[in-house]
Amino acid sequence: MSLDELRKKIDEIDARLVELVNERARIVVEVGKVKTNSSTPIYAPDREKAVLDKIMKVNKGPLPDTTLVAIWRELMSGSFFLERPLRIVYLGPQGSFSHTAAMLKFGQSVEYEAVTDIRAIFDEVSKGHCDFGLVPVENSAGGGVRETLDGFIESDVLICAEVHMAIHHNLLANCPLDKIEKIYSQPEVFAQCRNWLSSMFKEAKTIPVASTAKAARMACEEEGSAAIASVVAAEIYGLKILCPDIEDIANNITRFLVVAREDAKPTGDDKTIVLFSTAHKTGALVDVLNIFKVYNLNMTNIGSRPNKKREWEYFFFVDFLGHRQDANVVTALEEARKHCLQLSVLGSFPRSNSVL
Repeated sequence: MSLDELRKKIDEIDARLVELVNERARIVVEVGKVKTNSSTPIYAPDREKAVLDKIMKVNKGPLPDTTLVAIWRELMSGSFFLERPLRIVYLGPQGSFSHTAAMLKFGQSVEYEAVTDIRAIFDEVSKGHCDFGLVPVENSAGGGVRETLDGFIESDVLICAEVHMAIHHNLLANCPLDKIEKIYSQPEVFAQCRNWLSSMFKEAKTIPVASTAKAARMACEEEGSAAIASVVAAEIYGLKILCPDIEDIANNITRFLVVAREDAKPTGDDKTIVLFSTAHKTGALVDVLNIFKVYNLNMTNIGSRPNKKREWEYFFFVDFLGHRQDANVVTALEEARKHCLQLSVLGSFPRSNSVL
């Protein structure tokens, strides 16, 4: 077939695709009416996982699963718009890594609200001003994000989903390298680029700010300033990428958590995060952790933050595989509470098995 003939076939298929997509959308409208009448949430993480798993199962190629998943995420984003536009709050300003992760998760058809610090995300969701919030919780190179962990200690929101996103840091500026006097970015980003910074910039002053996008905005306004931020931030704020991919570890991934006023239903492939504190006595933490072993709960992460109200006492965060409604999880948590001053389930949600 000639090129013109092949293109004509593509045009015909595109027309059928548009027709089918809109046919799907008309059913989505009816689904929205049913949800409204039954007070069912618009976004259900368990349903999202089921849909995407089916798409990958029936995919025979040649398109990779990642392409189809991206297409279906946008279809679901459009569905949210037809049912009721969702409002998502993230750590801004526009162009931050959190903004990118939120768009990859929820698509282009929802409403986004940028806030200036992580604590505000918890507040907006807790007060019902937004449907969902997206918070960075840990980085494969830099570890846990303290502000997020503190937010879970001080807030009543729940975790309903997680997002893993590959992170690439870039040095952005509108002046030559030898004219840079100060560099703005998040504290965690400086930690992820420590080796590169120490070898390239011994004189420039590093200044921590709330987000990488804010760093980019400040760099574009101040002479002799640079930022470590994303490619998207460079485009938004009109900065040149002087040095790309400066992170010390190439496989640099940040995990984000989606917070809401309720968590997710079981899917059979779930994760749960609990927060607890123990009495200040020998073996108290071991007693709790042994219970996870006894009930065959695979722990995937453990972290801690100091109790700001009591000296030398700590809050512990544990991620494990399973849902809070699973029988062994219910029993394990009942046993664990006997060894804790307090224990809270921060949420159960579908486990993420891919990197966006």
